[in-house]
Amino acid sequence: VQLQASRGGLVQAGGSLRLSCAASGRLFSNYVMGWFRQAPGKEREFVGHMGWSGGRTYYVDSVQGRFTISRDNAKNTVYLHMNSLKPEDTAVYYCATGRIWATKASDYDYWGQGTQVTVSS
Repeated sequence: VQLQASRGGLVQAGGSLRLSCAASGRLFSNYVMGWFRQAPGKEREFVGHMGWSGGRTYYVDSVQGRFTISRDNAKNTVYLHMNSLKPEDTAVYYCATGRIWATKASDYDYWGQGTQVTVSS
């Protein structure tokens, strides 16, 4: 399985940004697609995830109501829609996939390359 994340970017506080993650290879319908982020000097943090087939989602409290995960099965692509961005959302964002409905990075088997998102105040 390979994951290719889109380029992030620089956005002003209050703005929006969408990241995409295109998956290729052998994906199973019960795979979970997750998003994580890592700010400088901090550990990698779970952001949210979606069941690949069922569409069930879960988000960490800090992004609940602002971030949304969606998917396009025809394109094997998952999206992270980020709204009302805050400077504290600045981080390198990663997509990942695994077989467990989990929030720990170690439970995910495959990772995309990180992409920088910077939110200016």
